[in-house]
Amino acid sequence: MPHSRFDPWPVLAAVFALGVAATVAAPVTAATTPTPPAIVGAVPNPAVDGDTGEFVVVAVPKAAANWTLSDGETTVSLPTDPAERPGTRFAVGDDPNATRRLAEVPVLGVSRLSLSNAGERLTLRRDGAVVARLDYRDAPEGERLVVEGDGRRWRPVGFEPRAVRTHGTARVRGFLLPDSPEVPLDTLRGAERRLLLAGYTFTSERVADALVAAAERGVRVRVLVDADPVGGRSARGAAALDRLANAGIEVSVLGGPHARFEYHHPKYAVVDDRALVLSENWKPAGVGGRSSRGWGVVVDSRSVADDLAGLFRNDASGRDAIPWRRHRRGKRFDAGAAANGTYPSRIDPLTATGRVRVLTAPGNAESAVVRMIDDADDRVDVIQPSIGRRDGPLLRATVRAAERGVRVRVLLSGAWYVAEENDALVDWLNGIAERRDLPLTARLAEPRGRYEKVHAKGVVADDTVIVGSLNWNANAVADNREVAVAVRSDDLATHFREAFAADWAGDTGRTTWVLAAGALAALLVAIVIARKTVRFGDRR
Repeated sequence: MPHSRFDPWPVLAAVFALGVAATVAAPVTAATTPTPPAIVGAVPNPAVDGDTGEFVVVAVPKAAANWTLSDGETTVSLPTDPAERPGTRFAVGDDPNATRRLAEVPVLGVSRLSLSNAGERLTLRRDGAVVARLDYRDAPEGERLVVEGDGRRWRPVGFEPRAVRTHGTARVRGFLLPDSPEVPLDTLRGAERRLLLAGYTFTSERVADALVAAAERGVRVRVLVDADPVGGRSARGAAALDRLANAGIEVSVLGGPHARFEYHHPKYAVVDDRALVLSENWKPAGVGGRSSRGWGVVVDSRSVADDLAGLFRNDASGRDAIPWRRHRRGKRFDAGAAANGTYPSRIDPLTATGRVRVLTAPGNAESAVVRMIDDADDRVDVIQPSIGRRDGPLLRATVRAAERGVRVRVLLSGAWYVAEENDALVDWLNGIAERRDLPLTARLAEPRGRYEKVHAKGVVADDTVIVGSLNWNANAVADNREVAVAVRSDDLATHFREAFAADWAGDTGRTTWVLAAGALAALLVAIVIARKTVRFGDRR
């Protein structure tokens, strides 16, 4: 995917519905029947030669007859006999076999239907009277039109939104990096039946060792990473994926012309009946404990594991999931240095019980986190590498919490490549707090030898801790595949809040609530590849 698509400034809604109508948004499923007749979706420009398989989705009452669909030039008639129609909601296309590969609803073949990529006005009539219209212009390749409320957008064909998945009480082990790199590694090493690993980048030799050993003892191992990470894939990363593929592990990369997401950015693994969810990449800087401050959890729950396994299968089965060996043909990879820092282990893991929810983006993560912050009564702590625009829903929610009297702290990375913009945001937030007398404080992290830089994406809102890959910017919530879990547990929330407090104070190990002034971290020796690189939050 071209890097030029990245733009952290537009505010994009996080809730996505497959079906669209001129006035009513509803999922395009065979079981859903809207009250009014409607045109509920369109794919005018499939990513195939000749736009083969293009279609329009309509919803009409089963008993009604005399329906026509027109684009202003061509009019097609729907079967008069309702029994000849494949339901009350169906796709209309002139190449039914090709359309069935793209549509999630039954398909009705018609003699002719040609949709212009430049734009159309689609009109649904009954007995010659107009009952619904849907307009579009400049249809992007491989995407479908979506209308949400008063707004419209295009979404990739094949993307299915998910609701927040709520699971029961489970045992959860919370840990920090670089303090406890053995936790994710030991979790992977314990696989007996299945090991599904999803990530953005992969370079860790120790993780590769664990996956290869699992495959050799008969565990089914699959790996899914992003096809084109920011800055490109290093020779070290290519060699790691080569090694996995050579061991018989199914390795795929997500991207290409049919991509459903801007980036495949989650960091999770399904290990038998456990789920490992964290903020860090599968590389020495992340899970290796060689650089980043990260948060993670291991959830001992078959329900949560099966949930994420289903997500993995869905993401790995799309047309944009490309076998690694095919993707790497003819490509050259530049050498890249791995992080090799060493840091003391000061915060031990904690095992507690809590109720677990699984959040994903695009779709539900942003709105779910906003609700959790809006529900807070006492304290909200936020740790992020950086934050996008100042009027984004997530940052607005933190300010609203402070306006209710909730004590809010925002801790951002002081790494040199984000220091300037983060410092400006800190000044802005603290200025708001001072002018309006709000219990809101923001600062830059000062590692003081405890880690190199902040890479965690976490929230502690009263008794709930949120851990995962979700950066607080528009691309992450609307365009990237992201995964996070929210765990409601007093013990676990206290654990992460105390860790946050130590990072907030810039301690060498003690936990405190002292609000000392933040400072910039020491400069790192690196090369800025592009502004997009430093804003994305996965620099190393």
